[in-house]
Amino acid sequence: MPETTVADLLAELAALEEPKVRAVNEKHGDDHGVNLTKLRAVAKRLKTQQDLARELWRTGDSAARLLALLICKPKAFERDELDAMLRQARTPKVQDWLVNYVVKKNPHAEELRQVWFADPDPMVASAGWALTAERVVKDPDGLDLPGLLDRIEADMKDAPERLQWAMNTCLAQIGIAHPEYRARALDIGERLEVLKDYPTAPGCTSPFAPIWIAEMVRRQG
Repeated sequence: MPETTVADLLAELAALEEPKVRAVNEKHGDDHGVNLTKLRAVAKRLKTQQDLARELWRTGDSAARLLALLICKPKAFERDELDAMLRQARTPKVQDWLVNYVVKKNPHAEELRQVWFADPDPMVASAGWALTAERVVKDPDGLDLPGLLDRIEADMKDAPERLQWAMNTCLAQIGIAHPEYRARALDIGERLEVLKDYPTAPGCTSPFAPIWIAEMVRRQG
């Protein structure tokens, strides 16, 4: 069986392009039109191929990068490599998958969290906040939760969209996972009103922190 080349895969992804999917994605800042179920089917066929993943990433094509993130070995990346990849990932879906599917599983995740959290680029900082929100829930020891709430209170209202969303997630997770800070988290959310009017589909929980916190706490019983 002949080896699959990057050129073959780019052609295959181009053939899977759907104008309607691209139109929806572009509203969210993404620049590809490949149905993600079909993309995952391609990844399942390819299985794990780290070298091919690196080649796909280097094309700069968003669909190819998403495919790369599905077939790579998360633990095989060096710290500086992931740092460079994040700074190259300028669309929301590529950044989300890079952080959630790769960085969170990499041994350098905590070091990168600290570097990105303090970065002046809001896109990079949003990844640091996303990793911090994960730690708030799973490994809060050593985190300064009151300090995080101070930052959120001061900066979230006027933060760029991606950074604002990540800070809001962190706020909600503090309120959900840490009862001792819940009243303050609810108060910050109520006063700042970030994402209060965000359109939410039936059956889904609003990202507005006070509603999100209350619903998750209710489910915990």
